[in-house]
Amino acid sequence: MKPILRLFDFSQKVNYRTEVLAGLTVAMTMMPESLSFAILAGLPPLSGLYAAFIMGLVTAIFGGRPGLISGGAGATVIVLIALMKSNGLEYVFAAVAMAGVIQIIVGLFKLGKFIRLVPQPVMFGFVNGLAVIIFLAQLEQFKVNVNGELVWLSGSALYIMLGLVALTVTIVLIWPKITKAVPASLVAIIVVFLVVLGFNIDTKTVKDIAAVGGGFPPFHIPEIPFTFETLKIVFPYALIMAAVGLTEGLLTLNLVDEITESRGNGNRECIAQGSANILNGFFFGMGGCPMIAQTLVNLSAGARARLSGIVAAITILAIILFGSSLIEKVPMAALTGVMIMVAIGTFEWMSFKVINKMPRQDIFVGVTVALITIWLHNLALAVLIGVIIAALVFAWESAKRIRAKKHIDEDGIKHYEIYGPLFFGSVTAFMEKFDVNNDPKKVIIDFRDSRIADMSGIDALHKLTERYKKAGKELHLRYLSEDCRQLLKNADAIIEVNIMEDPTYRIAGDIL
Repeated sequence: MKPILRLFDFSQKVNYRTEVLAGLTVAMTMMPESLSFAILAGLPPLSGLYAAFIMGLVTAIFGGRPGLISGGAGATVIVLIALMKSNGLEYVFAAVAMAGVIQIIVGLFKLGKFIRLVPQPVMFGFVNGLAVIIFLAQLEQFKVNVNGELVWLSGSALYIMLGLVALTVTIVLIWPKITKAVPASLVAIIVVFLVVLGFNIDTKTVKDIAAVGGGFPPFHIPEIPFTFETLKIVFPYALIMAAVGLTEGLLTLNLVDEITESRGNGNRECIAQGSANILNGFFFGMGGCPMIAQTLVNLSAGARARLSGIVAAITILAIILFGSSLIEKVPMAALTGVMIMVAIGTFEWMSFKVINKMPRQDIFVGVTVALITIWLHNLALAVLIGVIIAALVFAWESAKRIRAKKHIDEDGIKHYEIYGPLFFGSVTAFMEKFDVNNDPKKVIIDFRDSRIADMSGIDALHKLTERYKKAGKELHLRYLSEDCRQLLKNADAIIEVNIMEDPTYRIAGDIL
């Protein structure tokens, strides 16, 4: 009962009028995008609307936080384009359902926290690459099928298409200056639709791409062979889609947290996303994830509860049931113009403003992620590679920070005071600090301002101890923090080091 009660957020004061109006506005902005992304991927347009309804309703009720809007998002759909072309629609539905299972597993094992490991340059590259993909995909709408071959529009057909797209873009740009009460994309689609209808203009419509003919989402088990070979085909796409959806979703959730100054539940959002995508796979939905643009529209309209998301989903279902004949007549030029503006809005233009202030390695990471995203259309792989490069850069920079201050006390004991972390990246520089042959009989390494971070650091200490032992000298470690002592104790079976006890030592906070 608790999730149902939370629909209306009885724990806080809710402006129901604001929530309902925000939900209607969100539905109007989500519908053209869901249609456009479905068409972009070669899927039936109706699968985009089904995904918007299913994702929107399930995540609004059970998701990680109020105010977050989910639907048939381009970030996840783009992943499935190659699978659609190579194996067909049934495999796409199977991949969507499997992605949902993966997302639920991530949520149950509380792995959503690892989104924190995605650096900002990676996100810049990811978002910019996605924007370029969306923009380039719109060029396909300027082609027509002639005897089974796609050729570029020419003559009056091309000029009509360009003119209608330009009209759409112009309205989207100008309308917010008049009022923000009605979404600019919706106004643009309506105006272009009326222009085409009123002047009987011959141009591509949604019906030319595929019939919409709507009804309630029907239950359907994907018609694929349940074999290991099928699993090998579907699983990689499902894994990538799950990763992209969770990345986009958790980043959007963090954005809403910042705007509303409250805290959502990332793991619960993972489970809700997964549940919605499983339903998508069995009810003809193309799958999806939280949508940044629609979420911002919802928040800017004043919505802070779950009700707005529920209203948006139910509105989309009503459009499917009673408005499909109108949807089929929507000019493709209008959807193309809307998607071009979505691409422009998605692009992080701020990245150009800060590029001269960013470290060179961050610029490299961002550009690399963007290029991989555009080249391979594999958003999850692009993010993964970006995270790996960023981690290696961080390791390299940290490795250069290790230093050693040396002195010999009145008893003839040489002290090495180490600064910086000892880990796989800094081992070589660390070993170069010591002069085993010329050092006195007793040497002490002071780790007050350092930390042993991994097995490579432990192995370096073991080898250094062996070198001093062969030279007939003693090497002792001093001021090790408790976690470092435990690390050495756990590795006691494979290494031998001398640790000096210091009763006056107090453990400081972890310096990493």
